[in-house]
Amino acid sequence: MQLRSRPVDGLGVLCVVGVLFVTACAPAPKASVAAETGASASGDLRVPTNFRETYRYLGTWAVANEDAAGSKELHIVYASPGAVEGHRATGKFPDGATLVKEVFEATTGPKTTGTVSHATVLKGWFVMVKDSKSSYPGNKLWGDGWGWAWFDQGAPTKTTSTDYKNECLTCHVPAKATDWIYVEGYPVPKK
Repeated sequence: MQLRSRPVDGLGVLCVVGVLFVTACAPAPKASVAAETGASASGDLRVPTNFRETYRYLGTWAVANEDAAGSKELHIVYASPGAVEGHRATGKFPDGATLVKEVFEATTGPKTTGTVSHATVLKGWFVMVKDSKSSYPGNKLWGDGWGWAWFDQGAPTKTTSTDYKNECLTCHVPAKATDWIYVEGYPVPKK
């Protein structure tokens, strides 16, 4: 049996190998899940639908239990895409940045690493949306550069907040110098 080289066949094999190589080396397509903000165009606040997948984790606060060892709540905070980069560049979150704080009840008990508190039951979410332009002057959930709202677990589109000055701002007074946000608890925005 005599083997003959045929240029066309060789080219075909090279093309197949080339296609396999390019296919194997090409990056996998990314899922196109758009990040939703925490506010509608009319200023209605809500918990963004897929924030755990599309937002960036900022940090966690543990709220101490006054009556026993450990924590009574864990506050896990996420920021919308671009919020961290904006904060790193200017020291403030950019307009439209949305922060979502999930609030969980916590339980404390012994583990092999010691006494540990961990999240148990989701209580709800606190949502803030940056707005330095005061876009919603008649809305009592907007002011001091932010939209502010609490949402009970099970109702991510219906806030129970009615007036941010009475229900939200008072907790943030110690953080006024850092744009009302307790940034010292978030390692991610720091360079």
